Parts: sequence; structure tokens; C-alpha cells
Amino acid sequence: MDKINAWEKYPQGQRDTIMQFGEKYRQFISGCKTERECTAKFVHMAKNAGFSDMEEIIASGEALKPGDKVYAVNKGKGLAMYVIGQEPIERGMNILGAHIDSPRLDLKQNPLYEDTQMAMLDTHYYGGVKKYQWVALPLALHGVFVKKDGTVIPVSIGDKPGDPVFGVSDLLIHLAGEQMEKKAGKVIEGENLDLLIGSIPAEKEEKKEDCVKANILHLLEQEFQIGEEDFVSAEIEVVPAGEARDYGLDRSMIMGYGHDDRVCAYPSFQAMLDLAEAPQRTSVCLLVDKEEIGSVGATGMKSRFFENMTAEVMQAAGQYSELALRRALAASKVLSSDVSAAFDPNFASVSDKKNAAYFGKGLVFNKYTGSRGKSGSNDANPEYIAHLREILDKNEVSYQTSELGKVDQGGGGTIAYILAEYGMEVIDSGVAVLNMHAPWEIISKVDLYEAYRGYQVFLTQA
Repeated sequence: MDKINAWEKYPQGQRDTIMQFGEKYRQFISGCKTERECTAKFVHMAKNAGFSDMEEIIASGEALKPGDKVYAVNKGKGLAMYVIGQEPIERGMNILGAHIDSPRLDLKQNPLYEDTQMAMLDTHYYGGVKKYQWVALPLALHGVFVKKDGTVIPVSIGDKPGDPVFGVSDLLIHLAGEQMEKKAGKVIEGENLDLLIGSIPAEKEEKKEDCVKANILHLLEQEFQIGEEDFVSAEIEVVPAGEARDYGLDRSMIMGYGHDDRVCAYPSFQAMLDLAEAPQRTSVCLLVDKEEIGSVGATGMKSRFFENMTAEVMQAAGQYSELALRRALAASKVLSSDVSAAFDPNFASVSDKKNAAYFGKGLVFNKYTGSRGKSGSNDANPEYIAHLREILDKNEVSYQTSELGKVDQGGGGTIAYILAEYGMEVIDSGVAVLNMHAPWEIISKVDLYEAYRGYQVFLTQA
């Protein structure tokens, strides 16, 4: 089946809305490069849109009613948003689930050292990366230091005007004969992804070892009031420096860091914000951490945060019982909003053209992901897919279907299978991405907009 290019639905004079939505998103991913930054931004926007903090609802004993809007934050690195529907929650929810973590480099707990009068930071890569892509790039530091007294000190260096940047050096081509003979996975080793951050010795009367490191520590103390021991309780992420940019002469695309998966998180969140009235079924936007490393930990999808918070919401709505909670989860419908691999003409051999995602063809549905015979995937039920087709076609939302490459070519996973364990109807849906998991990824603005429109339809009509 050949789908029309979604741009064709919008004559030249009607494309401003798409471009404006794309610009708001571009600004968002330019300023939100970590889970903490995304969560803080979303909370700020939710409050301005009339959402209330569930912690305050619980503390006050306030009752929730249809149309009420609430949010809950999970340790500063994820959140759940609810708009209470007209039907009892026990009958199920419409859930948009996405993740807000992205591949990157993390600082180790004891990262700072000096070698040949160069100050370096030792890193450990996070998620699936091609390590050779992270060298010879301008990089920034984003995150927090937490002192022993509980004080949280935010750090963001490399993205503000006038900021210095950092980087991982690469070997010059003139001396790289042996390096160039290595397989791509070994060209840059994980232990060699160390960040160069300084080269000026501290001002000392006596010559002393590690004087460049001492100068860096002095600067950190001056700027952030932190010492070397504070790295032990820090969470500092190394990310590409610079803003997301319009891509292409026609400005139809956006190149930026972290499209996977913020390009799905943002329209999911915005669709929730734009609900005009109480939906029939309770609407939920669930934004989680740690998907790139298996959805583990207290902030990942495998935690009980969502289940526990849904119980709290049902209690505040006067609808809670253990059985009602189980029924609510089992009766829910989910769009696991995660990106899909866009067809790349430069690497056509890895894709089945009949079952690939294309720029400009709209929201992408992956019936299954996984690898080696769909291993580890959620394989969506055809009845659910048929229902989604009906409501999307009725509302003229552009969508397409895809697989993640040819059979036995590779594979991947999302949070879909975890939500499916409750008995929910789940399918992966999101935006097609070029350069996925690279420092700079590319998406189509019209696909982003069609995802937003599709998520709106799902929340109100699924």
C-alpha cells in the first residue's frame, strides 16, 4: 500500500501550523537534553495549563472528579499525567507512554584525572551507541551534583552563549593506519571516551603533580561550590552541544539531539495539554526514564510508579479497590509512543521497502519489534489495530506501518511489552527517525505534527 506524502494534504498557505508546531518542539529539545530537564519543563507547562500536583491532592484529601487534571513526578526523572474521564476509571484508560532518556555518555563516579598536564573526565556510555560517532564533537555537561546535606546543584555547561565546550579527541589520519584496520565496534573503545576539560596548571609557588586537575577543582569550587568528593553523588550527562536546527533547504526537517524519544514524548504531552474537556475515558500521558537500558530501576517502566500512582488517582476519585485497579489496567488501551527507523536511501539494503517507515508519510505503527523471530516484542492484536485504523482514517490522520529492518537484520524494543503484561491493548506508534541513536538525529516536521494529531484522536476517541 502506497501512502501519500502528508505534506500534500496541506497546501502552501496551510503549512504555517506545522512549521509553528515544529519550531516549538525544536526549542524544547534544544533546552531539554536530560530526563531531569524534560521533567522540569513538562511540570512547568502542566502547572500553567491547570494541572495539579498529586502530592498536594493526597495531602489535602481533595476529591477528584471528571475533568480534573493532575500530574505526579517520579524522582525528578519522569512523570504521569491524568485527565479524569466521565466513565469510571475501572473501565480502562487511554494511555500515551513514551520515554525521555536518550543515548549519551555518563561521567563515572570518580571521573577526574590528569594525564600529561591535561585534565580529563572518565565516562561510561549509556544506551546503544556507535562509539566512534562521539569523538571530535563539541559536547556539553548537563546534570546535578548532590551534596551530603542534600543540596542539589544543577550544572549546565556548553549550551549557553559564551560557554566553553568539551570533547573526546580522535586520532589524526596521518597516524591512524592501524586504527583504520579495526572493525567499527573497536575503532573507538569505550574506555577511550574520556573528555578533555582543561590544560592550565594551578597557580602554585612549588611545582606539584596534577596541577591542571587542581586548577579544574578550583574552578568547580568557585562556580558551583563543589569538591572532588561530590562527583560520587553526581549525575552528570555528556550530550552534544548546540541547538537543534532546521534541516534541508525547505526547512521540512529538524536535526537535533534526543529525538529518540522526545519527538514522541513532546506531542504526547501536548495532546494531553490540549484536551478541551473531560474525555469519555480517563486520559494518561506517561513519560519514563531508563528505556535505553532496559526500562530498569525506580524511574524505569518496570518500576511500580505508574501502578501505584493510578491507585492513588482512583482513591482520590473515590473509585479505588484492588480489584478495580486490576480491571482498570487490564481494560486500558496504549500507544507506546516510540520512534521507528526511517528508510534511508544510503542504506537501503537493511530495509524491506514494503514494510519500512518513510519521511512525510505520518505517524508510524510497529505491530511488533523485537528480534530473532519477534523475541522480546509486544505483538499487537489485529482487532486493536483495526479500531485505530477506523478512528485515524475518520479524522484524516496520516499514518503508516513499519518493521524495524529486514527479518534477522537486527531488532529493538520499547516499553510496550511491559504495559502489555497488565493485559492492556498496546501497539508501538511514533515518528520515523534518521540517524537514530547518533548524536544528531533527523525527523520530519509533518510526521511530528501528524503524531500530535493522532495522539489527540486516540485520547478522545479510542
